[in-house]
Amino acid sequence: MSPHETVDDLAAEAAALGGPTVSQQEFDELFEQVKTWGKYSNPSAGAWEAVGPAAAIEAASLVRTGTTVSMALPWNTTSGPGNANPALHYMTDLGVREAPEPSCNKDFIGVDYHGKAVSHLDALSHIAYKGQLYNGNSSRDTVTAVGAEFGSVTALGTFVAPAVLLDFTVLFDEPWLEPGKAIRASDILAAEEKLGVKIQPGDAVLIRSGHFRRQREWGVWDPSNSSAGLHVDCMPLLAERDIRLLGGDGDSDVRPSPTPGIHSPVHILAITAMGLPLLDNLDLEALGQACKDEGRYRFMFVVAPLNIPGGTGSPVNPIAVF
Repeated sequence: MSPHETVDDLAAEAAALGGPTVSQQEFDELFEQVKTWGKYSNPSAGAWEAVGPAAAIEAASLVRTGTTVSMALPWNTTSGPGNANPALHYMTDLGVREAPEPSCNKDFIGVDYHGKAVSHLDALSHIAYKGQLYNGNSSRDTVTAVGAEFGSVTALGTFVAPAVLLDFTVLFDEPWLEPGKAIRASDILAAEEKLGVKIQPGDAVLIRSGHFRRQREWGVWDPSNSSAGLHVDCMPLLAERDIRLLGGDGDSDVRPSPTPGIHSPVHILAITAMGLPLLDNLDLEALGQACKDEGRYRFMFVVAPLNIPGGTGSPVNPIAVF
């Protein structure tokens, strides 16, 4: 699939790749079906509220070899497809001025991280639907120029819990899923059986489509218009499994969207309806290989967002421990 194709071309190809159209009415019914408003005592944390000492102890029981795997993309300062707002990195001091020892080398970083080029966490203030954030909070009233009063990333804390990698390149025996390929609920069940793993309540779930292997071998394209990901019919299954976190090597959504007029339906269903934080743009290539080498697709998972008061998310470097 060429990055130069039109949105209409991509939509047609996406339909052929298994993404049936979902009407606005059907989507709103699905929103009501998976909605968990009122479930959590701390709605700013949503599903992450239930991640505590017991989850960390369970995750620690999965550590056997001590192998660790990072999932963060390199800091991307180069403009291009999928990176319209490059991250900043420049030196502020090269230690050349005369001063008492020691001299210092210092640098500056800055980033507009919500996009397709930075591995990041979406907090519950990030996505509104029809003007509402999770639990019915008004986006206009609670997110202002100074940041988020509701659903800030600081409400989440640190995530230490078990995680499952669903590697769909293994399921479909392909190096990657083509952009536009929709992963269906039946595919999740088939991947569990193929990989010998089952999503448990309290798990983080990571979705590997081979996105970054394709990018490295075939070159970059704009994943805003074309990427493999979850069809909305996956969300009732994930809601039923009572997961705490969802992430992928895309941004979880299949693109083009199966719902006309809604660009990121999985984001809406996960964050706004279910109170489920998302991890976007994870490099899952090394993790996929580690799972093969270890012979298992369940592991300890650690995510530590930056302490940004009022932040709608955070750049992150998630770590798997085997």
